[in-house]
Amino acid sequence: MKKCISILIIALTIIACSTTSKNIASADTTASNKKISDTVRIANDSLEYEVIIIDNGFSTWLASRAYPRNYHSLAYLENKNNLYVTEWNSRVLQPQRYSPDLYEMSINYRPDIHYGYEVNYLIYNYMIYFQNTYKQKLWGYVPSR
Repeated sequence: MKKCISILIIALTIIACSTTSKNIASADTTASNKKISDTVRIANDSLEYEVIIIDNGFSTWLASRAYPRNYHSLAYLENKNNLYVTEWNSRVLQPQRYSPDLYEMSINYRPDIHYGYEVNYLIYNYMIYFQNTYKQKLWGYVPSR
């Protein structure tokens, strides 16, 4: 049975599908200038979740400014993602107060589902990138990396 949920964070999409293949971080590079693509994709076959982020500059930011993998524990990432997503969803419901151009759709991030480290790492870093790039503060201290 194929299950799919999709979530959009400006250009962030989480898709749960049983047809995903394996962990993949895609970056489109050219031989001449080694330009990083604006698309980051991580798929996890065993967990059946996939994260696709398409946002100008995020790939470069992730490669150059984000904390390295395993810097934060999985529990830390899950906790922060839950807080960020809760505030995000609150702002989606208040288009008169928060820009609907920034907060287009709610996110169905459930703390009872174990998405795995890669999915949580990517969501967390997108939230940090989003807050720093668009001058938003979703919750608590936001690293300026």
